[in-house]
Amino acid sequence: MGRARKVAEGPDWIDTIIRGDCVAALNRLPSASVDLVFADPPYNLQLDGSLTRPDQSTVDAVDDDWDKFSSFSAYDDFTRAWLLACLRVLKPDGTLWVIGSYHNIYRVGAIIQDLGFWILNDIVWRKTNPMPNFRGRRFQNAHETLIWASRDADAKRYTFNYDALKAGNDDLQMRSDWLFPICTGGERLKDADGRKAHPTQKPEALLNRILSAASKPGDVVLDPFFGSGTTGAVAKRLGRHFVGVEREAAYIATAKARLAAIEPLPEGALAVATGKRAEPRVPFNSLLDAGLITPGVTLTDARARHAAEVRVDGSLKAGDHVGSIHRVGALVQGLDACNGWTFWHFEREGGLAPIDELRQIVRRDLAAAGA
Repeated sequence: MGRARKVAEGPDWIDTIIRGDCVAALNRLPSASVDLVFADPPYNLQLDGSLTRPDQSTVDAVDDDWDKFSSFSAYDDFTRAWLLACLRVLKPDGTLWVIGSYHNIYRVGAIIQDLGFWILNDIVWRKTNPMPNFRGRRFQNAHETLIWASRDADAKRYTFNYDALKAGNDDLQMRSDWLFPICTGGERLKDADGRKAHPTQKPEALLNRILSAASKPGDVVLDPFFGSGTTGAVAKRLGRHFVGVEREAAYIATAKARLAAIEPLPEGALAVATGKRAEPRVPFNSLLDAGLITPGVTLTDARARHAAEVRVDGSLKAGDHVGSIHRVGALVQGLDACNGWTFWHFEREGGLAPIDELRQIVRRDLAAAGA
């Protein structure tokens, strides 16, 4: 069994639960201090009376005071306030995730756009075991919707572990419809009387997918509606930091007990699979800057049929053709395009090697320097 990852310590608010109103609590956090926000806000279900099953037993529905608002306008004001607070603490390249049902997600989505967030995807969480529609007057409500958004349209460097998701999905792109069961069985937390500790506890599998997709080990994950602590539990297990905000003392006690029992996964298990698109871009002239290639050197293809001279500005010259490694590689072959990194080779002891090997040296140096 591998050694458990120890997450580096941070400010005193890191890996804590802050008790209080989410807006007031978030206003005490530093600006641009969190990498990802997962929000499971009140859905404003607008329940009118109790809901019963065909056998007249009462459904344990969400009827808590925290889910009640006097009007849609009041709910919109509340939504705008907490989203603005999240916007302030989110890093420029951080992302926001919000989950909701048809009762609230469209109102939340409009406000997200009004505040300047840029919606990247909506995700459908399709439930394998949804609650039946007992009255038989509507379709069975079998899904919830997540909105994933960056801070603004210009945020291009947000985390998306595309290759890792694809590798875990049998080398297929991860789709925007996810199939998970609702939280039941041993995962469902109960209070001392055997009742649900929280009425809307989300499954850990859902948060595992979100944090695995859009964060990295060591990132700070904020949940402004912490509830029973699912976000914190998954974050801790995955080597992320968390900060939760919750106003109900009973939920905080449940979450603290839950978090105390979580052991982070071994460090080796937390490594994220990456592909070419995740690697830093290295221009050809970086090889000259690093002294790995010198002006005047001749590059050839693997069979030495074509040759080109490296010029001081990083361009190549092959006969009348002058340009980038890609452009000249294409021209000498009479093609429209060429990957110059794999086409052009340099001479070393023992034969020829693609200049891509030199690019990998520069990439390793950049990674070591934390670039």
